[in-house]
Amino acid sequence: MVAIAFYSITGQTKKFVIKTGLQAHEITNEFPQYDMREKFILITPSYQDFMMDSLVDFLNYKDNKQNLVGLIGGGNRNFNDLFAQTAKKLSVTLNVPILYLLEFSGTAKDVQNVRNIVNKLSKGEKANKVEKPKELRGNISFLSDYR
Repeated sequence: MVAIAFYSITGQTKKFVIKTGLQAHEITNEFPQYDMREKFILITPSYQDFMMDSLVDFLNYKDNKQNLVGLIGGGNRNFNDLFAQTAKKLSVTLNVPILYLLEFSGTAKDVQNVRNIVNKLSKGEKANKVEKPKELRGNISFLSDYR
């Protein structure tokens, strides 16, 4: 099974991961340096860049950046273009596909869709990716140490 890592600030992302029933590693501010040691999907909330230091530390640790196979982004659709901004920016910066986007802690349909994505990737099948938002098709400034 493809592994899952997630970062949660307010608890919405953690609540979603718990609802999926899938085993996942929680990235914490106290100990972000964790070696995933295998291919994984990252589930991330949407916050300003300066709030993502632990996530950056996690991705920079050992081979985590190279083992990242896809992103699932969460956020609040009321923020329009800023919805799921962290996943969008990571996708562009690291050239990793966004596999799914959800709002807040997700719906029952979101839970099922994410389980399906994990199952497909675990079987070696390709998962559909979300079309890259047009506002991110050019250059962006985020996590510049990855370029």
